[in-house]
Amino acid sequence: MIELLANCLHDLTALGHEALLAMAGALFLAGLASGATHCAGMCAPFVLAQVPGRALDGGMLRRLSGAALVPYHLGRVLGYGALGALAGASAGLVAGITGLRFLFAALLALAALLMLAQAAERLGWRMPHLPAVRLPGFVQARIGGLLAAPQGGRGVLLGLLLSALPCGAIYAALAAAAASGSALGGVIAMTSFAAGTAPGLIAVAFMGGFFARRAGPMLRPAGAALFALNGLLLGVMAVGLLA
Repeated sequence: MIELLANCLHDLTALGHEALLAMAGALFLAGLASGATHCAGMCAPFVLAQVPGRALDGGMLRRLSGAALVPYHLGRVLGYGALGALAGASAGLVAGITGLRFLFAALLALAALLMLAQAAERLGWRMPHLPAVRLPGFVQARIGGLLAAPQGGRGVLLGLLLSALPCGAIYAALAAAAASGSALGGVIAMTSFAAGTAPGLIAVAFMGGFFARRAGPMLRPAGAALFALNGLLLGVMAVGLLA
């Protein structure tokens, strides 16, 4: 059992290194698409609450540094990485115990379908939505307190808590991360996705609500194309595992 757990934590056997890098690149692009077309709207209130007006005064470099919100994004990367580690290790453990190696292909196929659903939504096609999920009241209260002064470690904790917000794009990325079959693979997959979402949120902080209201909708066709490309890539990877 100890050897099995060690493999789940440290080995990248399920997909192989090249396929894992391809997945990480795909999820980074999916993060770019999600950050510009979904996160910019959904997370805009949390982002804008962290940017006082004086942070966006002055020269370009000062404005960019004020909009970067480094502790917040660090917390999001850590939170997504932890979710990816849990997903990858759990899938690897189940596959190792049961011998159901096709589980990874099934997870990749699920991720592909969820990515295609994200593309369809950005093209205006109605898709069935999962039931709304609310964070526990004490978590919401904690988030509100952190937003009042989101500097340093408080900003990191805020990013950690907000990484648990329910989101269709995150579900798709987690399905792909689980298909890595290891904690390390899941971390690589989800941190790549988190890094991809950062530019869109930085643009919201830098440009204010204008980006979420105007630029975001204009980028929806490009976001749909990126999600569709990711869906096709993950689908091809799933077929490759079954070949």
